[in-house]
Amino acid sequence: MTRITYAKRFTTAVFCAVLACFAMPALAQVAPLQEAPIEQNRAFVSAAFDRWAAGGSGFFNEVLAPDVVWTIKGSGPSAGTYHGRDDLMARAVRPLATRLSTPIRPVAKRIWAEGDHVVINWDGEALARDGKPYTNSYVWILRMEGGRAAEVTAFLDLVAYDDVLRRIPQPD
Repeated sequence: MTRITYAKRFTTAVFCAVLACFAMPALAQVAPLQEAPIEQNRAFVSAAFDRWAAGGSGFFNEVLAPDVVWTIKGSGPSAGTYHGRDDLMARAVRPLATRLSTPIRPVAKRIWAEGDHVVINWDGEALARDGKPYTNSYVWILRMEGGRAAEVTAFLDLVAYDDVLRRIPQPD
């Protein structure tokens, strides 16, 4: 009876080992498939920032969905929600950009991704048309959908941003 018990235990152990050998590769493939879109989103946004820092000007068209909902958190005239890339460009980006003699360039960035969100903390620098530097620190939380940012929540120093808008007249 003892030999039969040992034989059953041995057979069960071998069966479990064989099953584990076949199951482990399948389980190992699940995690990379789930992480792939997360890493793709992070790499996509990081590469777009790198192109922007190197002198590119297509960041917003490249990264944002045309119907993006962009919310600038805080208080003051520039805080609020913008509906669509065109609305954001017209009411938030261009009013600042036209008052600068050099475009804002990212000079430092830190980036994280989890689920369908990419978070980027970055510092930007530019020169205002009155010769004074414009520097700001930003945190953008992008919710990615279909390879583009569908929703963005932005945190920045609105005092510095609004100061440029107040200090320098809008060009004709």
